[in-house]
Amino acid sequence: MKATLRYTLMGLTFAGLTFLSTSCRKDLCYDHDEHGLSVKVNLSSDWEQEWERTYAYDWEKLWEEDWKYDYEDLCPAPADGIRVQVYTSDGQRIESNLPDEGGRIAMPEGTHELLFYNEDTDYSVLGGGSTSEEATATTRGVTRSSFHELHAGERTVNQPDMLYGAYMEEYTAEKTLAPTELPVTLRPLVYTYMIRYEFESGQQYVALARGALAGMAETVYLNDGHTGETAATVMFDCTLEDYGAEALVQSFGVPDYPGEHYGRNGTDGRRYSLNLEVRMVNGKFKTFEFDV
Repeated sequence: MKATLRYTLMGLTFAGLTFLSTSCRKDLCYDHDEHGLSVKVNLSSDWEQEWERTYAYDWEKLWEEDWKYDYEDLCPAPADGIRVQVYTSDGQRIESNLPDEGGRIAMPEGTHELLFYNEDTDYSVLGGGSTSEEATATTRGVTRSSFHELHAGERTVNQPDMLYGAYMEEYTAEKTLAPTELPVTLRPLVYTYMIRYEFESGQQYVALARGALAGMAETVYLNDGHTGETAATVMFDCTLEDYGAEALVQSFGVPDYPGEHYGRNGTDGRRYSLNLEVRMVNGKFKTFEFDV
């Protein structure tokens, strides 16, 4: 048997009504902030829908036609909403929750840091403090009674939900009469690994398959996408195929990225391991382990 791991954000015009004024008296106008001088910043969002980064391999060029999925099938959809965190120069943190296409960001006049990410997550745990550097995402722990750890001390976790992020270190908000458009591209912080376990024989006797990928990053930082040094083991279920078993596994990537070790030059001393556990039709379990 062989196993292959694939690294894998209305205008209303009055014409000909000469008795209408273009100005607005504060005591008579219900939306004075909109018509008068105020901070009016509208987020216009774009989503980078990529599931992998090209490093040693260009999987789009190397994709095989007989695989279950097309390359584009793995590309993530845009998220359902955007959370904007405004970190002001005086230490405030102001939050806006917007639809996926964007909208009005709540912020005062002045120069601020802006952090953008999607918050429609079930398994990912978003944390942070008073600064953008403390904003992180991790994922919930999970256990499996039959699993024996691949790497000593690693926490076993669920796959993270799809997560996007963007960051502006410095944005100056000014009072204007017309809204200011702020275009932002949210980029993926979670990537997909296509894992195929190919059996030489006996796949007809397999009733269930599930796996684990050890040595992956436990945490990602939302402001710049770098991953923490701590590794975790990502647990997942497989689908049964005529050749064996397959899974699409989401992860933050490898720990301590970006770093000099990235590209697998073998000098960082990190190990990445893959597990496969199968239940046979007779109820017995078999376990296989691989270095990847």
